Amino acid sequence: MDGDELTDTESSGTNYSNLDDISLSEINRRLREENLRGELDRKRLEREIARLQDLVLELSHENKRLKHELKQFKSPPQLVGQVVDLLDSGDVIVKNGAGQTFLVSVSPKLEGEELAVGSRISMDRNNLTIMRTLPASKDPVIGAAEIIEKPTITFDDIGGLDVQITEIREMVELPLSKPHLFKEVGITPPKGVLLVGVPGTGKTLIAKAVAQKTNATFIRLVGSELVQKFIGEGGRLVRELFQMAREKAPAIIFIDEIDAIGAKRMSMDTTGDREVQRTLMQLLAEMDGFNPLENISIIAATNRLDIIDEALLRPGRFDRIVEIPMPDHTGVKKILEIHTRNMHLDDVSLGVVSEKLSETTGAHIAAVCREAGMFAIRNERGHVVQEDFTKAIDKLVNQKSTYDERMYH
Repeated sequence: MDGDELTDTESSGTNYSNLDDISLSEINRRLREENLRGELDRKRLEREIARLQDLVLELSHENKRLKHELKQFKSPPQLVGQVVDLLDSGDVIVKNGAGQTFLVSVSPKLEGEELAVGSRISMDRNNLTIMRTLPASKDPVIGAAEIIEKPTITFDDIGGLDVQITEIREMVELPLSKPHLFKEVGITPPKGVLLVGVPGTGKTLIAKAVAQKTNATFIRLVGSELVQKFIGEGGRLVRELFQMAREKAPAIIFIDEIDAIGAKRMSMDTTGDREVQRTLMQLLAEMDGFNPLENISIIAATNRLDIIDEALLRPGRFDRIVEIPMPDHTGVKKILEIHTRNMHLDDVSLGVVSEKLSETTGAHIAAVCREAGMFAIRNERGHVVQEDFTKAIDKLVNQKSTYDERMYH
């Protein structure tokens, strides 16, 4: 070999100085090994290059995202307004939060989007140009009123109110589940039912059972939540409440303690009373106004029927007033069986206990069962005996009767 060939051979990494001592097969084997190592190194480098290219692409996307966020952070806040009128020239008359009206133009970014009178929009702070449309506002009080998870209470958990439950289910469930029956008969479905009874008789419990039974959207609100400080806020909440019910129909609206906004209107009122009356008038208009309530049922509950305004009680708003009475002897025993079915009882006569719990509400019966269990736990027993119920009745029922006599007589 000449000098150049020896240099190339030496640089290949294999010692061929003693070519005479190495067979041709051994040289071929070493060359194949070197080629294999070179192929593996090439594939490894290709994988590394591909990984780095993917990393560069990912970092490029991250860089664009961060630049976009940085641009948003640096951009000034926009004003929220409402469309008042649309002109033929393409300009728009808007109203800002302070009630001022302006004639503004529309950003080219909104081409193809239709603006409507009453739409919420965002405007540039400098020239009030409409930048984008916004969804309709919804008060968080109304948004949180929708029951997402159904209650676990069923009608089987309510005792002694079979007749009342039947009337309520006829008024609430049938118009939503079988509206064709009302068309066949030729009558309009009832709109609402008012539950009346002393505290603890099961009014709210019935509403929970209705929410569990029906597949309609259940919206629950306490009457006091509709009482607001500023003028017009309560009426706005009522409008948004019924608007959400129409959007999510079929729906059931349950207003607990409706006497908070449904009290009788008097001639001598304070400013706060007048605002409550405005809220009541908005409720009256929504229940029986120009906008029909299709696939919407209303349930309300109160323990002060004597102060409810007559306009709420007339047919067309609450078509049926269902009184939830105190349980009779059979009802007391049924309620007692419901609350003790998961308790470990030892030689307990529920008949004797129910006789001692006559003229008590379901809430008191539940409290007696709970207190009897606490007496058993206090004595470190895993079961409840008759004496535990006797002590619980004496503590919760008899002492309460004595207190009521001293309080009201």
